[in-house]
Amino acid sequence: MSSSRYLFFAGPVRGLLVLLLLLSFSLAARASQLAGGQHDFTTSDSVRLYVRVAGQGQPCLFVHGGPGTGSQAVEVLAGAALEQDLQLLYLDQRGSGRSGSAANHNYSLERQVQDMEELRQHLQLDQWTLMSHSFGGILATAYAQKYPTRVRALILVNSILNLPAAMEATTAHGYTLLPTATRPPLDAAAPLPQRYFMVTGMLQQQRLYNQLQYASDTSAARVSRALRGQLQNHDFAATMFQNPGTYLFDYTPATAALTMPVLVLTGQQDYLTGPDHYRAFRFPHQTTVVLPGRHTPFVDNLPEMSTAIHGFVRRLPRVR
Repeated sequence: MSSSRYLFFAGPVRGLLVLLLLLSFSLAARASQLAGGQHDFTTSDSVRLYVRVAGQGQPCLFVHGGPGTGSQAVEVLAGAALEQDLQLLYLDQRGSGRSGSAANHNYSLERQVQDMEELRQHLQLDQWTLMSHSFGGILATAYAQKYPTRVRALILVNSILNLPAAMEATTAHGYTLLPTATRPPLDAAAPLPQRYFMVTGMLQQQRLYNQLQYASDTSAARVSRALRGQLQNHDFAATMFQNPGTYLFDYTPATAALTMPVLVLTGQQDYLTGPDHYRAFRFPHQTTVVLPGRHTPFVDNLPEMSTAIHGFVRRLPRVR
């Protein structure tokens, strides 16, 4: 074949090869997407867990807080915004939300982490991103410690990594919200659980607790409407504080060894986590965004939170 004829065909052939290559990438990306909707999943110790998949993009497990709040409020109120670049996996942990209870009352951190890993294997995912909120930060960090090669990235939203430190912040600020004339003296020498439950109990009795959690009564009302009519399992919450075990460990020192990309979102006035809680984190590849507001940006600061998350996700290295 003459060189002129070769050049004549080279352009179309090269274009066809590029088209086939792009098509193969597209088909592979589609194949990697999980089927949307609710997934049946039962753990190795026979606990039925609620799992729902929604959105497009890389898989991202939402690790809710509480303990025991479930994922429904975030799913209903923030899902549409978060699912634009991520395929969200909404999991209600054992003894929480819409999931079943453990017959042997095993709600240990180790067991919760095992549930997450069993779910990953069940869904046949090589890696996923973990997005945690509040108390869920302990679970997400413990999982990343044990299975670092399975975590593509961490997104820590107002996340707690040191529960006693967060309880101290809640107790100290919560006490200032109580009316001065009626609040009892706070004995600084009393054990932390005693002080914490005294203050939070009084805040709930006087309907002041939402001032810790939300920027406005409107936000609290939206969450309440999202949960209305749903059966909520509270076994995890009822059990955890009776036998907290390793939930009381400080997981901030472990962050120095976790090398995956990490986005930390925190609230300027978040006294449930502590406004300076994130300063103890030592992730080598950490991006920190301080948002206005309190503990629940999913309802208080959704546009700002979504912008930060989508920017972070789009900068992640491509999955090969």
